[in-house]
Amino acid sequence: MLIQFDSKAGQFFMDGEIAVQLLKLMGNSGTVPGALLAADLGAARARLEAAIRGSTESAASQDADGDAPEIPVSLRQRAHPLLELLERAARQGADVLWDRL
Repeated sequence: MLIQFDSKAGQFFMDGEIAVQLLKLMGNSGTVPGALLAADLGAARARLEAAIRGSTESAASQDADGDAPEIPVSLRQRAHPLLELLERAARQGADVLWDRL
């Protein structure tokens, strides 16, 4: 499942599982569809950034066959598009909406 984030400030798509995780870190229930009003964007962004700073992510691990280690995608990298959209939308006073595709 893909989630589309949409605002007058831009739009992007994200894997649904990751999107719900990020929504919950922002203090949202994680329900889809949903929305954040422009007035609430700053607080949601601050909560998400605090959660990212507080996260401990595992280091790269080698698989059982001894192949090259897998390099995980960090929570910060996954959240980057959403953080950028929240920042742009806040500057423009625009709401942010999300829904399944």
